[in-house]
Amino acid sequence: MANLQPHRNKTISDYHKLMGLPKPEHPLISVINLNSIKHLSGNRSVTMVDEFYSIALKRNFNGKMKYGQQQYDFDEGILFFISPGQVFSIEIKEEIKHTGWLLLIHPDFFWNTSLARLVKKYEFFSYSVSEALHLSDKEETMLLGIMQNIEQEYHSNIDKFSQSVIIAQLELLLTYADRFYHRQFLTRKIANHNTLDSLDDLLNAYFESDDLLVKGLPTVQYVADQLNISPNYLSGLLKVLTGQSTQQHIHNKLIDKAKERLSNNNLSISEIAYQLGFEHSQSFNKLFKKKTNLSPTAYRNPFN
Repeated sequence: MANLQPHRNKTISDYHKLMGLPKPEHPLISVINLNSIKHLSGNRSVTMVDEFYSIALKRNFNGKMKYGQQQYDFDEGILFFISPGQVFSIEIKEEIKHTGWLLLIHPDFFWNTSLARLVKKYEFFSYSVSEALHLSDKEETMLLGIMQNIEQEYHSNIDKFSQSVIIAQLELLLTYADRFYHRQFLTRKIANHNTLDSLDDLLNAYFESDDLLVKGLPTVQYVADQLNISPNYLSGLLKVLTGQSTQQHIHNKLIDKAKERLSNNNLSISEIAYQLGFEHSQSFNKLFKKKTNLSPTAYRNPFN
């Protein structure tokens, strides 16, 4: 049974101690060979929250890991990302065995650097409840080389260039990861288009039900929850497939339904706005004109 209270690692040193590793050579960044972690054993579950970033490149893990709502399979090489404050759990059946590398970075290491702002734009640091990043052998070797460059840099004598060199390597690693995630989206066309079809069915059902009157417009969070994927992942997928965000898809569906109702002259524009979840017709008019370059009245005129 999982622990009710997660173990919180406030520092990278805390994590090293928990895993039975030597004290880290640098307090704010550490590259760990996963072969060296053998401290966890027995039939139990461990739930953790780290107050630093983790980037893990893993293979052949003989336990089970759950992050967000996704359980990961480590038979193949995968890369996954965890932000500070996010909860993950490990189920252990025997002495832990796995291969790969783990990169830990405390947020303080980014202080006064370009990554302090840029790291937040990478969607894969959110709960990626749909899938982790699966790598080819070539991609895995490339990212491992960057991790080893980082390790070599902080093992060397620290000077005024050390942080800048490591930040540059981190930016390169994250840029490659962003590229590989987009490749993964594009190469899984069937599954991705199934998600697009499911989104369309979900929005059609929502707009045809009483939910609009009771709950108002569906939120991005609601849509993502219904599809069992994270909001950031869904928006990233839709942008790759269609060039539009989840919010834009919701608004497009709204406008389609509005056009259907506007072609029916028995309903006033205020009634249509109310049916579509708007408390005030002015808000509906503004959105409709933004999307179509016509006011609802101008759109309706040819049907009179």
